[in-house]
Amino acid sequence: MKNKLFVPLLACLLLLTGCSGLKNIQDLTYIAAIGMDYDEEKKMFKVYLQGLNFANVAKQEGGRSVEHIPIFIATATGETLNLAVRKLYKKSEPPLFFGHVSTLVLSNTLVEHHFKEVIQEIGRNRSLRQTIRVMTTDEGIQDIFNVKALFNYPAIYTVLYKKNANEVFQDEIKPTNLMDFLREYYEPMGSAKLPVVKIDSDSWKADKNYPVLFFSGYTIFQKQKFKGQLTFKDSVIIDWLTHKKISLNRKVEDNGKLVAAVKLASPKMKVKFEKGSDTPRFSIEVAVQADLLEKIKDVELKKLKKLIEDEIKTRIQAIYQQGVENQVDVLNTGDDWYRKHPKKYHELLKTNSFYLQKDSLKDVKVKVEIFHFNGYNYEKKGDGGY
Repeated sequence: MKNKLFVPLLACLLLLTGCSGLKNIQDLTYIAAIGMDYDEEKKMFKVYLQGLNFANVAKQEGGRSVEHIPIFIATATGETLNLAVRKLYKKSEPPLFFGHVSTLVLSNTLVEHHFKEVIQEIGRNRSLRQTIRVMTTDEGIQDIFNVKALFNYPAIYTVLYKKNANEVFQDEIKPTNLMDFLREYYEPMGSAKLPVVKIDSDSWKADKNYPVLFFSGYTIFQKQKFKGQLTFKDSVIIDWLTHKKISLNRKVEDNGKLVAAVKLASPKMKVKFEKGSDTPRFSIEVAVQADLLEKIKDVELKKLKKLIEDEIKTRIQAIYQQGVENQVDVLNTGDDWYRKHPKKYHELLKTNSFYLQKDSLKDVKVKVEIFHFNGYNYEKKGDGGY
């Protein structure tokens, strides 16, 4: 009887040992970010892998170790991206593991010359998640990967690993993941954008200058074609208009003289299309709440609101006009139009021309309401103003 019970028990124990072939977490080289560049002269791709160990990842409880923990970066070149990465497998112990790649950084050279084939290859790669963050840079990728967060926190606390737009609060550009980018990239109308990561070496200092990473603008595409870059000033306005939970601090000027500083909450923007038009023709309405941060000079509340409204209107018109000159729909108005007018869209396809003109934007209306005055007093006048 005992032997009959022992045999099934032994079989169960043997089955449990099937997990013994799994690697322990400390026995793998975790790749957190991949960088890609292209050498036009040699016609070769160059790949950068950023490997992190647990000391690079975790904050230390009860304080942080003063011991310098290096960031490991591997590089290789090849005729294709896959061939370049293959060279690193035989030179990496513990073995490479790509299951936790969070970020992809592409050089401007690669974006300008080989972006479409690279992004298609990345999208097909089963080792990479569709939620990885994608960004571009004109800096050296190895320099980007060597930057730590403030106070010597690990690299995963830099903007390279900012998860999503919900982590963007004020005067920042939102990160973009591969899935969302590809959805916009292959739309027949509208633009697709990738943030540009840059190194700033002047803002922070410890015993010497302390470099930090930030998003300096957007690399922009229209109909799967690279169209250049947007400045930070324009990029942050576009994010503010088209995404929720982003606020801006703005200065208010009257005839070139600073009169106030305000904080603009996330606005409500409506695009109203003109009926009967064969191409997108539209007006934009923006409603926004504001807080008065500083009052530099005395100015009536009515005039202050007008100054803010005029500045927002001027910025929107300037961004739109610059986009039209470069044949880019920076505000993505065409995306809504073609869904509402499918027949007209198919007719427009036959012309093979850009669908926006400078006069396609008929009007911009902005309404600002100031809700908080930060302790500044405004006296009511007899005409109902302040």
